[in-house]
Amino acid sequence: MSALFNFTSLLQVIVLLICTCTHIHSIWPSGLDKHKTGLLGLFWKCARIGERMSPYIALCCIFMATKQLIG
Repeated sequence: MSALFNFTSLLQVIVLLICTCTHIHSIWPSGLDKHKTGLLGLFWKCARIGERMSPYIALCCIFMATKQLIG
């Protein structure tokens, strides 16, 4: 089943994208800052979400990881 049709998998993909973009932006800020619009602007927006909502994203990652371990 594709991640687009399974809600839990879709949430995992979104959280993973946010975490990855935030990490890339912390290492290489100019790479994402020059693409604030268009399709590549999606990655810049994900990095902003990850930076501003960091505790909530971390809790979401922990929750999803424990859910995967339990069942």
